[in-house]
Amino acid sequence: MGKNYVLLYYCYSKIEDPWEFREYHHQLCLDLDLRGRIIIASEGLNGTVSGSRDSCEEYMDAVLSDVRFSHTEFKVDENDTPVFEKLHVRVKPEIVRSSLHHIDPNQRTGGYVAPEEFRQILKEENEDTVVLDVRSNYEHHIGRFKNAITLDIDNFRDFPRKISELEQYKDKKVITYCTGGVKCEKASAYLLEQGFENVHQLHGGIIKYGLEAKGEDFEGKCYVFDNRIVKEVNSINPTVISKCYVTGRPSDRMINCANPHCNKHIPMSEKGAEVYNGCCSEACMNSPEVRPYNGTGFYQKKMNGYSPYKGAKRRKEETS
Repeated sequence: MGKNYVLLYYCYSKIEDPWEFREYHHQLCLDLDLRGRIIIASEGLNGTVSGSRDSCEEYMDAVLSDVRFSHTEFKVDENDTPVFEKLHVRVKPEIVRSSLHHIDPNQRTGGYVAPEEFRQILKEENEDTVVLDVRSNYEHHIGRFKNAITLDIDNFRDFPRKISELEQYKDKKVITYCTGGVKCEKASAYLLEQGFENVHQLHGGIIKYGLEAKGEDFEGKCYVFDNRIVKEVNSINPTVISKCYVTGRPSDRMINCANPHCNKHIPMSEKGAEVYNGCCSEACMNSPEVRPYNGTGFYQKKMNGYSPYKGAKRRKEETS
């Protein structure tokens, strides 16, 4: 059996009827036996899906054949096992949750910096250039670019609140980055709106940089939104920058706390996990609803009768 493809992509493009498009797109994924998460909004689509090579290639062809999404760039990765168990195609107000509803990246956004150019910029360490991570704490704690500026935020929607902290870099060249690029489209546009003049963004984010520049000078691992939790992107000079939440020892192994009411995304070594049975603290370990630690620290939500055909316009029996 061949490897599974994992596709990461987004496209800011006007969708007149997101609900109608959602019906079509859900059925397309069902027909191709894909799993993953896709967000559809009037401003475009944003997704990560996985399946067989043939199915993923057919899916990419279908998306690119739509004139609205013909400029979509897919980051294509491989994995030995499926990285999703479910398929969710949802309509939401935005394709990435932010507090920047008024911004249209198609009107104005930061210029793109290609991975190879970005690699050279990292090497130069020019004091007139700053690299800005626009991701959340749990993401940049496990991995980030060398010398990057990070923000103390729990969600991307908190990004605008940090603008006062960034004022000191207003006269510098600012290059933003995120996992796949979708957040940077709005983050860089917002910086331009706030009077930053020399704003750019890493094209395709960390994932594209790992594929094209072998991840050089990315320290740690990249948090991903699938069953893998984290992904190695640096094959040149990999390092470990995170520490086990329990033992304090270096560890880039990421888990969810076994207490579902906590569910923290935290680095935790196998030794650390033994202390509180996969929990972050004694209090969480003693929770009456604590989940049995399964050795991975990833807890798939209960299927509860889940079917990928749920919500589809045409049910399974109608298409068989």
